[in-house]
Amino acid sequence: MTIDLLGQPGAMLAWIWLRHNWAALAIALTCASLVAFVALVLAKYVRICLNIFVDTHPPLSMAPLDFQPLHGETVRFRSFDGTSLRGMHLNTPSRRACKGTIVFCHEFHSDMYSCARYARPLIEAGFDVFTFDFRGHGDSSSSRRYHPLQWPSDKELDDVLGACAYVESALAGEGRPTGIGLFGISRGAGAGLLAAASDPNIKAIVCDGAFSTRETLVALMKRWAYIFARVRLVYENHPDAFWRLLVWLLMRFAQPRLGCRFPSVRKALKEMQPRPILFIHGDKDSYIRTEQTRLLYEAAPSPKYLWVVEEARHNQSVVVEPRQYAARTIAFFRRHLAGEAVDERLITSPAEIEVA
Repeated sequence: MTIDLLGQPGAMLAWIWLRHNWAALAIALTCASLVAFVALVLAKYVRICLNIFVDTHPPLSMAPLDFQPLHGETVRFRSFDGTSLRGMHLNTPSRRACKGTIVFCHEFHSDMYSCARYARPLIEAGFDVFTFDFRGHGDSSSSRRYHPLQWPSDKELDDVLGACAYVESALAGEGRPTGIGLFGISRGAGAGLLAAASDPNIKAIVCDGAFSTRETLVALMKRWAYIFARVRLVYENHPDAFWRLLVWLLMRFAQPRLGCRFPSVRKALKEMQPRPILFIHGDKDSYIRTEQTRLLYEAAPSPKYLWVVEEARHNQSVVVEPRQYAARTIAFFRRHLAGEAVDERLITSPAEIEVA
């Protein structure tokens, strides 16, 4: 039987088409509804994850009254993008016996004076230390558009590169080798690792409380998924690919809004030219779990060291084990920055040597 469609009204034509194509239409509507549902769920996830991303601040390792500050020559220098930053030279008393210069990168919501507990043993051991304020901290400049967060961004990377370039230029002006050490705490450690990937003059790095932004975000979102996924079966059964997609979407949305980029610390480590790195992390750190530092340790090239400090919380290793902390960091920089013949056990297990 042949249906003559010529001269038929529009409603009749639509009804005839629907009768012959209802299955395809049903499939298309189902797929469209599924896509819309997934998009709405992801949009809700991204909105709440953005709050986690912005508002989850790490605890400070110490309050201003917890240590005796050090004072040295204060200077102004420029970040790589031209931002004016404040820094301070802390020189070892014996200038002729100086073993090298270490750039200190403080944690989020701190300033250059927080280096005291970490730097005092190094200065007494013969190292110069240059400490500085990241932008938006201390007496360094800030901008209205960029508000620092606890995650290392390209802005903090520019600050570390600017500090290193300033120190390297000063060393070259004095006729001294331009190789330097780097000592970073938490976000400062991440920014330091990013800088080391592009500055070959950074010869040795100590990282306390370092973390990968993306891996930490995945861990935080999994920990707090019950806040935005009310059905337990849903938030307990998301595959890893879902969380990585969510982090990717979050970054695509957050970076333009926050006026910066968040480079991958883990990727920078994988691409970094080999240089010695000492990772330090508190075993009781509830903000950045030890698994995060272990991931960075696995990605880093050799030589590398990992010291997990028992009973220490976030950035509290120097408080829990001050003698071992000083002994390990001094031995590390003596061996890998000053080039001295140092027993490697002083870096890996100084307490055993003390007992011996």
